[in-house]
Amino acid sequence: MTDRPPELTQRGSAEYAVLDPLRDPGLFEGVTWRRIFAYMVDLVVIAGLLGLYYIAVALLTVATFGLVTPLLFAIAAALPIAYHTLTIGGPSSATLGMRLFRLQVSVWNGGKPGYLQALLHTAVFYVTTGFTVGLILLWALFNNRRRCLHDILCGMIVHRRQAKSG
Repeated sequence: MTDRPPELTQRGSAEYAVLDPLRDPGLFEGVTWRRIFAYMVDLVVIAGLLGLYYIAVALLTVATFGLVTPLLFAIAAALPIAYHTLTIGGPSSATLGMRLFRLQVSVWNGGKPGYLQALLHTAVFYVTTGFTVGLILLWALFNNRRRCLHDILCGMIVHRRQAKSG
């Protein structure tokens, strides 16, 4: 990938290109199914993390005679949000499930999302899917970049990971 498309723009010291399914359709092939399976993997990871956390909660409940238990349960509710925010906003811009299925989250112009944008993306995902019982995810079937509504609202794109050049 030594040839750079003319749409590249400079932003700081890194180069970013607008991700276009017409110019590079391979980045968007099979993304919908990969996202579904990646999220299933993420649910298993989150369930495992919550299982370990609840063991710690049980031990701390006994040790503190139940005084901190309400706080610990409130923290448990934030664990899935923290998982998605830290992995999407991190260096690989993907959750563990996304990495397994070779997906990556980018901002609309090809750059990596920051932690604040990843938090917003996660919060909008949970709010919109919660209010619509997941039906809002069907939105991805009707656009060429396979973007869900929470991707569009947060200026993000999920695409197949590009092979490293050089």
